[in-house]
Parts: sequence; structure tokens; C-alpha cells
Amino acid sequence: MGIGLDEMVVWNPFKPLGGNTVEELRNARLILWQGHCSVHTRFTVQQIEQARTAHPDVHVVVHPECTMEVVQAADSNGSTEYIRRVVADSAPGSVVAVGTEISMVNRLAAENPDKKIFCLDSVVCPCSTMYRIHPAYMSWVLDGLNEGVVVNQITVDEDTAEQARISLDRMLAVV
Repeated sequence: MGIGLDEMVVWNPFKPLGGNTVEELRNARLILWQGHCSVHTRFTVQQIEQARTAHPDVHVVVHPECTMEVVQAADSNGSTEYIRRVVADSAPGSVVAVGTEISMVNRLAAENPDKKIFCLDSVVCPCSTMYRIHPAYMSWVLDGLNEGVVVNQITVDEDTAEQARISLDRMLAVV
């Protein structure tokens, strides 16, 4: 996104001001939440090196929630949609190693049989959170909404809602 590390701060929710000074927060273009995705932290630079050894022409694309070392070692990184486009736009016969949730990698491989698509971590488990957006669950929620039944509704106070809208608008503007 063209934002330098010196323009970012990490927000630790267990420390006052997230462990930052007021000046650091004012000067930051991006405030990163101190957290992680258990699936994306499984990918390693060693896995990238192994993929390159096995497939010298491989293109390695990873999700930005991977560790910084993995993101820097990859050929490219981006959102789920970005990864999907990298694979779809690759020439027939291309080899693409993907560092993200295994269900998506398997789907990409099935949708692109003219390419070799594989997950950097051959033993990575599916993400239980991402599995909740499985088409069957989405259908259940949408059917409920169609019948006037709202499930899993989250409500927050108006101030929190306004701040969330600002954050969502900013995230959507990045696309």
C-alpha cells in the first residue's frame, strides 16, 4: 500500500494508548492491531525456500496476515481477492504456491486445472472461522433474513458504531 514501517504503530489493547505515545498515534498513517491469525502464522520462509527448490519457476503469493518475514520473502502478497486474481491471471502451466487458508487453496486449484496450485504448508488445517462463511451457512443466514429472522446480530452503542463506520469506509476506500 506504499505505507512505510515508520508510518505504522502497533496497538496493544492491554496497554494505555495501545503502548504508544500520543505523538506516535498522531503521526501514524496506519494503526495495526496486535494480534494474529493462527493459520497465517504457520507459513514460514523455509516453506517458501522449499517451494522454490522444488519448483524454480514458482510464484509465491501470500496473505498479508502472514508474518512480515514471510510477506517479504514472497513474490507478492495481498487480500483473498488479490490472491484469486494472481492465480486466475497466471498463464496455463504456471506454478503458484499460496500462503493462505487451505480451503481457498484447494478451491483455486480445482478452478484452475491448467496450473499447478499448492499450499505452502501441506499440513495446514482449515480455518474454523473462515469455514463459517461456507455457502451452506451463508444460505442459512440469507434464508433467515428473507424470512425476517436475524441471527448473530451484533449491537453496539452509537459512538462505537460511528467509529466503526469510519474504519469500514476507510478500509473500503483502499480497494
